[in-house]
Amino acid sequence: MEKPSRDRVRNAARRRTGPAKALRARSGGRATAPARADARQAASAPGGAAATDDTVITALALEPAPLSPAMAAYFEKCREKLGFVPNVLKAYAFDMAKLEAFVAMYNDLMLAPSGLSKLEREMIAVAVSSHNRCYYCLVAHGATVRQLSGDPALGELMVMNYRAAKLTRRQRAMLDFAVKLTAEPWLVEEPEREKLRKAGFSDRDIFDIAAVAAFFNMTNRVASATDMRPNRIYHAQARAGTREP
Repeated sequence: MEKPSRDRVRNAARRRTGPAKALRARSGGRATAPARADARQAASAPGGAAATDDTVITALALEPAPLSPAMAAYFEKCREKLGFVPNVLKAYAFDMAKLEAFVAMYNDLMLAPSGLSKLEREMIAVAVSSHNRCYYCLVAHGATVRQLSGDPALGELMVMNYRAAKLTRRQRAMLDFAVKLTAEPWLVEEPEREKLRKAGFSDRDIFDIAAVAAFFNMTNRVASATDMRPNRIYHAQARAGTREP
């Protein structure tokens, strides 16, 4: 994996939190024409507050390990489908066991069949991340809410204050539970679970809400502890209000 010069990396990292080595995106792979165009636009954007976010991904000096065959294929799939590899994957790529466990858990919670829609799971991710003020997850998953909903304002409301959004009774109950579990988990008792049941959630759904909220509380803390930076391309995604097919 190509690395930027030590001086450039050190200086960029010091401007944020202190010395660090960059983890850089692996080159190559195929992407759709819109994804390639978005990637070119992001790559050519001048300076700005996020100028080094695609080169200095964390504040930790962790050398990337050789990708396992499964993870090499997964990174290639990301390039083909998204046009880029999410920085969180590169941040975990110093240890294949950790990377593979992270990918497996993420895919199970966020993409596998569930009584919760993919949009609902992403809304939980952003509401939890908003409470925790996690830069990485707010940028990355705020973009996904915009994509899945086709409603840029909903993505912004999830980031800033989900209570200001015009939500369904089901959505509000789900997010209230997820945020209470985040902020005051010791106060979650049977009345909180019963509110979810009355809003139409099954007991399996309640487990899934809790699991997604718990996962993002973990990832928020790892991202904050390491100063993990989101791909710059996320900032401009799905701002026009077109729903993802």
